[in-house]
Amino acid sequence: MDVHDVVVIGAGPAGATAALYLARAGLKTLALDKGVYEGAAGRAQKIENFPGVPGPISGAELVRRIRAQAESFGAEFREEKVLRAHVRVDPKEVWTAAGLYKAKAVIVATGAMGRSQFLPGEERLIGRGVSYCAACDAPFFRDALVAVAGSTAEAVEEALTLAQHAARVIFLAPTPTVLVPEDLWQELTTHPRVEVRLGARLVEIVGEEKVEGVRIITQGGEELIPVAGVFPLLQGTAPVVDFLGGEVPLGEGGCLKVDELMRTPVPGVFAAGDVRCQQFRQAVIAAAEGAQAALSAELFVRGRARPRTDWGA
Repeated sequence: MDVHDVVVIGAGPAGATAALYLARAGLKTLALDKGVYEGAAGRAQKIENFPGVPGPISGAELVRRIRAQAESFGAEFREEKVLRAHVRVDPKEVWTAAGLYKAKAVIVATGAMGRSQFLPGEERLIGRGVSYCAACDAPFFRDALVAVAGSTAEAVEEALTLAQHAARVIFLAPTPTVLVPEDLWQELTTHPRVEVRLGARLVEIVGEEKVEGVRIITQGGEELIPVAGVFPLLQGTAPVVDFLGGEVPLGEGGCLKVDELMRTPVPGVFAAGDVRCQQFRQAVIAAAEGAQAALSAELFVRGRARPRTDWGA
């Protein structure tokens, strides 16, 4: 198996900028991300204060531009959800539903849109009807009724994967609108085995030994829907670090701790952007941290004591 110099997990402003710097330095760089609409920047409707980019511009378009610039230098981007990572081995291992990637160094730039609290019944029923990966578990729900809760492209894609196996998929979006690519939304809303319910907030997962239903709240009130499985792909404001499995020390609030060079306490693991829980969450700050993390990762991979002097402006 090929070993990448650096795998970047997350490809918003921080991760995409890191990939740009790494690829321009001639390092074999792979960036893994769930899609341009998944992060905080990608879901921003209008950005007007990113230096050198006359606004207004959508966050998704800004991210696409940074990625395209990184790709022009040879960086590779793949839309894959990282399920787990082993970063205390050499080379480091990053697992997605598509397989295993190995790297000499890893940059974590996954942002802070994860959930810090479970829904009632969720944690108790994980593995007994509660799942977070349709590619992994969809066959277990063949000919069953399942629910997907979320309002992102990831949630839509998971619902479409489940619809290949389940008898029916109920898509519960807590918001009145869903910000995803138009063609993806069209595919979901026209699928014969998918029922879309907007403005439906999942509040409880019901069942004793296994999932038996979901309790939701809509404008019409509370409702209990009997299902055999549920995929709660909801968002919050917590750092997205669950895939690290506790291998990297966390600070207050579950944030990744780094030094002034964006190095975590684990050698060869760096972090940038909102996953660090800084006070000011701005795209330009995340991009700058991504550049810093890339500079440090390049030093680590090549074993140099000093930064390069020919990076250019």
